[in-house]
Parts: sequence; C-alpha cells; structure tokens
Amino acid sequence: MHRIPLGVRYMVGSAIAFSVMSLFVKWAGQRLPSQELVFARSVASFAMSFALLRRAGVSPWGRRRGLLVLRGLYGFGGLSCAYYAITHLPLAEATLLSYLHPIFTALLATRVLGERADRSLVASLALGSAGVLLVTRPFGLLGAGQPPLDPLAVAVALGGAFFVASAYVGVRQLSATEHPLVIVMYFPMIAAPASLPATLRHGVWPAGVEWIALAGVALFAQLGQIWITKGLAHEPAGRATALSYLQIAFAALWGAAIFGEIPGPATALGTALIFAGTLVGARASRRAAAAAPLATLD
Repeated sequence: MHRIPLGVRYMVGSAIAFSVMSLFVKWAGQRLPSQELVFARSVASFAMSFALLRRAGVSPWGRRRGLLVLRGLYGFGGLSCAYYAITHLPLAEATLLSYLHPIFTALLATRVLGERADRSLVASLALGSAGVLLVTRPFGLLGAGQPPLDPLAVAVALGGAFFVASAYVGVRQLSATEHPLVIVMYFPMIAAPASLPATLRHGVWPAGVEWIALAGVALFAQLGQIWITKGLAHEPAGRATALSYLQIAFAALWGAAIFGEIPGPATALGTALIFAGTLVGARASRRAAAAAPLATLD
C-alpha cells in the first residue's frame, strides 16, 4: 500500500466517499424530497466550513461579495439538480451525466474568461455529446432493449452539470482575491436558506434509519471534499481527472448491488466517450485550471 502515491490514495478515497454519498442520497430520496436533502447537506457543510474558518482566523465575508453570492447560487443549482437526478435516474447514469461539467467549464471559460477556443474544445464537445446520446438512449438508440431515461431527469442532470461549470468559472475569477475557505463557505451559506422554503413546504420528517442516511450524506460529502482537495494537491490535473472517474464505477457497483440497476452496453460506450471528451477538455483548459483554488460541489 505504501508504494501507491499519496495523491492517488486520496483521489481513490474521494471517489469512494462521493459514491457512498450518492448512495445515501438515493436511499433517503426514496421518501424524502431532494430539496430536503440539499438543506440537510448544506447546514452540515456550513457548520463544518465555518468552524474551519474560525480555526484559521479568516473573516468569512470576503471582498467580492456579489460574485461570492453568485458562486453560491450556481452551487445551489448544481447540487439541487444533482440530487434530483440521483433520486430519479439509475445511480450510474446520474453520476455519469454530472461529470459533463469539465466540458461545460472549458466552453464557458472561452466566453467568460476569454480563454482561447481551439480544436481540442470542439473535439471535447463532440465526444461528450455523442456519449450523452448513448447514455440517455433517446428512441432506444443502441439501448439493447433498455428504455430511454426520463427526459426531464436527464435535462435536470445536464442543467446541474452546467451550474457546476458556472460555479467553477466563478471560483477561477474569485481566486485572485478570496481565501479558498471563504469561497467554499459561501456555497452552503447560500444553499441552506435557498432550499429552506421547499423543505418547509414539502419536507417529510425523517424516520428511523433515514436519519442515518442524512448523516451519511453530510459525512461522506465532507470526506470527499477533504480527500479530493488533498489529492489534487499531490497529483497532476490530468491524472486527478482520470482518477475521479472511479466514482462512476463505484456508483455502478452500488446501483447494481443494492438497487438492481444493471448498466447496459450503450451506457458503457457512452461512458468511454464522455471520459475521452472530458480528458480532451481538461487539456484544453489546463493552464486556467491550474490557477483555480480547490473547491468542489459533489
């Protein structure tokens, strides 16, 4: 075990943690509304982030508060869409669609940050789009008898990936003036009150083991954030991106073992195309990504 690089161990640990978080989300989401899960996760994350800020002696308010709030709103949108997708789609497919955000980030960076678009970005978008078609199986496309996925849930999942990409672009803009812990804290600080109205209106009081599921969501989300941050500090961006895709494999394992969700051949091929598109997109925006602080939305 000691021969495995420390950064690789952190990245594998983060992939396992985030996949277990998704498992708890899907488990709790069988009865609890997804916005209630967002609220519970945000409250726990805010408490932990605020404690870290106090310990570091950093003011939580930041300098560019308007952009910090906007980053928090994008994060709330991304998390809301991701949790909705997990509770309405097979676990592997929902996780996979959320991993389109690196491609969207590369595209947005050309528009918002003025980064140069090249053939790598075009190839990334083409590969990612082809992969989405295979995974979602519209009109039974290469679905081997499997029905197409719920179009609304697919649209929400893709919207979530776009929100996450928007948040990452905001993080890049904020990195020059704000402490990373401040950027991280604004996400749950905005998400908690934003998800509260829907939680109060449609929320269901957790019963029995659902409390364990909510605690699992908060705990493994925090572990995943800590480990991916440490992993990215030790590993090159390209290798870290590849290792993060282990989350899809773990999600497929949990989905098959616990929920009886068996991915078909179209999903496997679509996964390969989206993976390739993400790596191409990561290379296209590597210089800009290297300057961004390490904050995640999973």
